[in-house]
Amino acid sequence: MKSRRTLLAAAVSVFALAAGPVAQQTVQINGAGATFPYPIYSKWFAEYNKLHPNVQINYQSIGSGGGIRQLMNQTVFFGASDGPMTNEQLQAAPGRILHFPTVLGAVVPVYNIPNVSAELKFTGQILADIFLGKITKWNDPAIAKLNGGLTLPAGDITVVHRSDGSGTTYIWVDYLSKISPEFKKRVGVSTSVNWPAGVGAKGNEGVSGFVTQTPGSIGYVELIYALQNKISDGSVQNMAGEFVKASVASVTAAAAAAAGQMPADFRVSITNAPGKGVYPISSFTWLLLHENPKDKGQAKTMVDFLRWALTDGQKYCADLGYAPLPDGLVKLEMAALTKIKAS
Repeated sequence: MKSRRTLLAAAVSVFALAAGPVAQQTVQINGAGATFPYPIYSKWFAEYNKLHPNVQINYQSIGSGGGIRQLMNQTVFFGASDGPMTNEQLQAAPGRILHFPTVLGAVVPVYNIPNVSAELKFTGQILADIFLGKITKWNDPAIAKLNGGLTLPAGDITVVHRSDGSGTTYIWVDYLSKISPEFKKRVGVSTSVNWPAGVGAKGNEGVSGFVTQTPGSIGYVELIYALQNKISDGSVQNMAGEFVKASVASVTAAAAAAAGQMPADFRVSITNAPGKGVYPISSFTWLLLHENPKDKGQAKTMVDFLRWALTDGQKYCADLGYAPLPDGLVKLEMAALTKIKAS
C-alpha cells in the first residue's frame, strides 16, 4: 500500500499538470506624450496585449512637451513626440535618448463656417496670416479669390490653437515658418509658442471640440481627429502648386520625397516636401527611449514591442488615417533598436 506522502505527491503532480504552466509575470510599462499618434498607439497596445497578455502598456495622451519632460524626469519609461527633441533638450537629459519614427501623419486646417460645407483651399501664406491675426474675416479678399464661387460670410475668424506643449503645433508652425518669413520671426518653431491671436485648447481632442462647437472658427489637428469628429478640413497648396487634401497617399508621397534626407538619429522635418501629390503638412511622429534604461526587463519588452509595431503593426495605420513607414526606414530602425541596452 502506498504511503500517504506518495499519494499526496502524486495528487500535487496531477494538479500541476491540470493547471498548466505557471503564468508569466506581468510587465507594466508607462509612457506619455503626443496626442497626434494616440489613436494608433492605443490600437497597437491593445493588439500587442492580445498577443502578449502579460504585457500592459499604459499611455497618457498629454502632448509632446509633457511627454518629453516626463521622459527626461524619468517618471515614465518612454515618451512620444511629433517634434524631435532639440539639441539643448538632449544635452540636458540624464542619458542619451533615441528617436524612433513610428508612423506618418498629417496636420490639417479644420474649420466651422456656417452654411459652407464645401472644401476650402488654403495657401501656406493665407494660413500664416490667419494665425498671425492679419486675416480676420472669412470673406477676406485673399480667401475669396482662392475659393471663387463660394459665398463666404463676413463674420470674424476665431483662431484656435493648442494651449499645451504640442508636437502637432510643432509640425504646424514648422510648415508655416517655411512659407512665411514674418511668421518665422514673430512665432518661430517650437512645441510651445507665443501666439499673436486666438484662443487655446488642450490636445487634439480639445481643438477638435472647440472648432466643432464654435461657428466661424479655424484650428489645426491631426487628420484622424478631423475624420472621427466629422469636421471640415481644407486642401493646402504644395510646392508644386497643387491643392492637396491630406490622405494616406499624399502623406506617403511626402515621406518618399524626403527619403534621401534621413539623418542617422531620425530627427528630420518633411513639411513642405517637394513633388507632385504631396500633402505639405506631413510629419513623422517619434517614440522616445533611453539608450541605457534602468529597468532592463522593461527595455527588452519595449524593444520587442517596437519590432512588432514597425512591421506587423503597420497594417493598422491606414484605417486610422496614418501612413505606414517606408520599408527602407524600418530596416534602419531595426538596426538602431540594437543600441538599446536591454540586458
